[in-house]
Amino acid sequence: MAGMATLPDATDLGEPKYWQLRTSLLRTIDEDFSSGDILPNERDLAARFGVARATLRHALEQLELEGRLVRKRGAGTTVAGPRVDVSLGVDGEGWPGVDLRDREVIDCATVPAIDGIVSSLKGRPSALVHRLRRRQFSMRQVVGVEYLYVSRNIVPSLSTRLPGFERASLMLRQLRGNSLESRHRAVELGVAEAEEGRFLERPPGTAVLIVTTTYTALGRTAAVTVSTYRADTCRLAFAEAGPAALRPAS
Repeated sequence: MAGMATLPDATDLGEPKYWQLRTSLLRTIDEDFSSGDILPNERDLAARFGVARATLRHALEQLELEGRLVRKRGAGTTVAGPRVDVSLGVDGEGWPGVDLRDREVIDCATVPAIDGIVSSLKGRPSALVHRLRRRQFSMRQVVGVEYLYVSRNIVPSLSTRLPGFERASLMLRQLRGNSLESRHRAVELGVAEAEEGRFLERPPGTAVLIVTTTYTALGRTAAVTVSTYRADTCRLAFAEAGPAALRPAS
């Protein structure tokens, strides 16, 4: 491949060979490729850099983990698009959004509260809560999964006769009918458990960004949202104002 950088002589750097190759590949991607371009096959890349296929695969896996490459069996290795900004700006009313157009409702049901959530909502260990699970997309790629738990003190009941999407919309409208007193948001780095990994289309243990938001109304915790974003494709943007949204990073 013309113009492709060769592996540098880095015997004094103390870096693993795959990391040296990763650095050279990254420089080449930035200089010679655009988002969506397909890289040469592994055989050609290994020959061009004079490395073993195992070393090349290790470097490619590292770049995939960093969100710079997308590797799919039968489709080759392509250059990933820009990271998605997850805006944490203050929205108009502060409650979780009713607009479901960029989100896929997985389900909306009344379920037993899990540990942590039941204490946050100040309920009994056997308490039931309303739970909405939905996935967030950007440019047709799943970037996050959101679990919203709502206290039955705030939204007493939901009809089980409604389809999941309509039930979710009804619950969100009822929730936003309350006066929000305060909202607290915390961000942490974690790993995807089996269920989150399945929804994010990534293996368990994948690095994720976890945003937990607690909403207070009527003097008590009304709802808790736990949003899990892929760390390889997302970054958090702290805006001063404006609705929380997903948009391509500039």
